[in-house]
Amino acid sequence: MNIRFALLALGLISIVGLSAFSPEAGNKYQAERWEHLGSRKVNFGLDHDVIAVTAFEGAFTRLKLKVTGGSLNMHRMVVEYGNGTKDEIELRHNFMRGSESRIIDLVGNKRVIKTITFWYDTKNAASRRATLHVFGRH
Repeated sequence: MNIRFALLALGLISIVGLSAFSPEAGNKYQAERWEHLGSRKVNFGLDHDVIAVTAFEGAFTRLKLKVTGGSLNMHRMVVEYGNGTKDEIELRHNFMRGSESRIIDLVGNKRVIKTITFWYDTKNAASRRATLHVFGRH
């Protein structure tokens, strides 16, 4: 009886321990590490917007964009770092409502971001203004 109980307890502990390493647990952990850096509700037509990021928010290695509310044609973005250097990132992507960008790796190691400038155009037949959200990963 004691051996059965011990084997049952060992089996349960193994199952619980292995479930902590499941793909869902890994994705949840990774999803929690994305920090919202800012949002802009975009205008119709050809335009650009700037999102200011403070050094207080820390240094980042990756960026990701998400568009809600409407659609958006993204042309490029320029990331200005705390030391004054800039990276121009060609995006050339048509974001539908609710879509996300690829994960954008920043050049170098962890970088403090000062501003992110976006150039885009919208031709939304539904007259819904898109909102652009930017997320950073430490």
